[in-house]
Amino acid sequence: MLFTKHLTVAALLGCSAPLVLADTIQLKDAAAVTGKILTEKTDSLVVDVGYTVLFIPRTAITGISKAATANTPALTNAPAANGQFYTAAAKPGSVRDVSSLVKQIGEAVVQVKTPGGLGSGFFLNEDGYLITNFHVIEGETEISVEVYHQKNGQLDRETYKQVKIIAINKFQDIALLHIEDKDAPKFKAISLGSSDALSVGEGVFAIGSPLGLERTVTQGILSTKTRQMEGQLYLQTSTQINPGNSGGPLFNLAGEVVGITNMKITMGEGLGFAIPVELVKAFLDHRDAFAYSTDNPNNPFRYLEPPSRTKAKAPEAK
Repeated sequence: MLFTKHLTVAALLGCSAPLVLADTIQLKDAAAVTGKILTEKTDSLVVDVGYTVLFIPRTAITGISKAATANTPALTNAPAANGQFYTAAAKPGSVRDVSSLVKQIGEAVVQVKTPGGLGSGFFLNEDGYLITNFHVIEGETEISVEVYHQKNGQLDRETYKQVKIIAINKFQDIALLHIEDKDAPKFKAISLGSSDALSVGEGVFAIGSPLGLERTVTQGILSTKTRQMEGQLYLQTSTQINPGNSGGPLFNLAGEVVGITNMKITMGEGLGFAIPVELVKAFLDHRDAFAYSTDNPNNPFRYLEPPSRTKAKAPEAK
C-alpha cells in the first residue's frame, strides 16, 4: 500500500525539496512546492516531491510553472540509448488504426517468465531495459524474457535468461529490468505518452500474454482517469485484462504507452486497471533512489542478515 499524506498548506511549506526538471506550484504567501505533477484534479493537484506524494488544494495555489519535458541522465550502471534512457512524446501523436500500430510496436512487447508464473513487459530503449510489474518478479531470482524479433516478415521467438533487476518500487508495483545476454541484439522500444492528456471515453488497447497466450491484443476505452484504490490513483479501462497481462503496456491510439496494466476486478467484466504512465516516468527519472542494490543507502528495501543461532550454554560447575 502506498502511504500518501494529505497535508495542509502550512505543512507543505516546510517539506518542499527542489528536484531536477521539476514543476513549481506557487502557493499563497509567496511560498512554493517543487515536484512532479502526477495528476491534475478539479479541486487539487497530486504532486510527487521525491519522497512522498502530496495533495495540494486548488484554493491554495496561485500559479503553476511546468518544467520542459526532459529525461534524467542515465545511471552509471544503466547506459542510455542515444543519450536518453527513454523517449516521451511532447504531445499525443496522430490517431491510427490498431492493426497498423500492432505491426509497428508489437515487437517491443515481451513476456516475462519466472518459476512462479509469467507476466508481460515492454522495452524502454534499444539497450534492453524494460518495464514490468513488481509483483511479476517479486521473490524470484530466476527471470527470463521472451522476445519476438521480426525477421524476413516473420516473428522469431527468442528467450533471454541473463536478466538483472535494476530498480523496483514495490508500493507502486513497478520494476525496471535489463537483459544482459552477451549476444543480445538491439531491441525495438516504445515511446511513453501522457495519461494526463487522455480523455474519458477515449480508445485504448493493450498487448500482453493473458493466461500465457502471448501477443494477445485487446481494445476498449478509458473508463476513468482517477480511480482510487488502496491510496493509489489508477486508470480504469474496459480493455480486457487477465492474469499474464500484468506489466504490459496500455496504449493510446497513437501507439504511445499511457499506463502499465496490473490488475482487474474478477467479479465482473471490463473492469481493468493500469498504473498511469506519469508515475512510471517519475520512477524512471528517480530510478537511482529505487536501485535494487543492498549497497544503495537510498534503497527503501533493507535485506537484513539472518538471525544468529543461540548457542547452548555449558552447564555451570557446582
